[in-house]
Amino acid sequence: MNLTFAFFDWGVVSGFILKGLVFSVQLTLVAMVGGIALGTLIALMRLSSKRWLVLPAAAYVNTLRSIPLVMVILWFFLLIPLLIGRPLGAEISAMITFTVFEAAYYSEIMRAGIQSVPKGQVSAGYAVGMNYAQCMRFIVLPQAFRNMLPVLLTQTIILFQDTSLVYAVGAYDLLKGFEVAGKNFNRPVETYLLAALVYFVICFSLSMLVRQLQRRIAIIR
Repeated sequence: MNLTFAFFDWGVVSGFILKGLVFSVQLTLVAMVGGIALGTLIALMRLSSKRWLVLPAAAYVNTLRSIPLVMVILWFFLLIPLLIGRPLGAEISAMITFTVFEAAYYSEIMRAGIQSVPKGQVSAGYAVGMNYAQCMRFIVLPQAFRNMLPVLLTQTIILFQDTSLVYAVGAYDLLKGFEVAGKNFNRPVETYLLAALVYFVICFSLSMLVRQLQRRIAIIR
């Protein structure tokens, strides 16, 4: 079989690829922001001295990290409509699923970041009259975010790669855009090769930016 990429032009990009790329980016951003917010809360629960907070948070993290993402995507897509009595749609279901799933991974990153802040700084905060919430807000969390920022962004790159799994519920992501283009022009091999190239360029470029950021943070330290 001869490979040809002559069919791939701006018409293909604008007609098939851009729509999927937009959704993949939207899904990544929503899951990143929601996952970090929820993950930070879970991390604080795991670091709490109260077992009634620690145990459910630990169960949440360990359970989701032990299940393949594609299974979680299917569960949410099939079960949530049964619980609420109406369909959510593949895109909305994917956003909820990725936020909930990625929170388990972001929580472990944030837990490590919080633990990396010297306890003496927290003691100093208490010494000047701060309470626990104020110490976390003004002293610990800002430093934890800065310390873990490269790792958080690296996890977000992995998240972008994982968005291709929404094919399981029929959502129109970047990979789906290439798949539809391949079927339309009867060139599935070429379009999958192009999809791999696009994913590589995007993820490699972002990885280089994260590496530069990590070097700058190291200099600041």
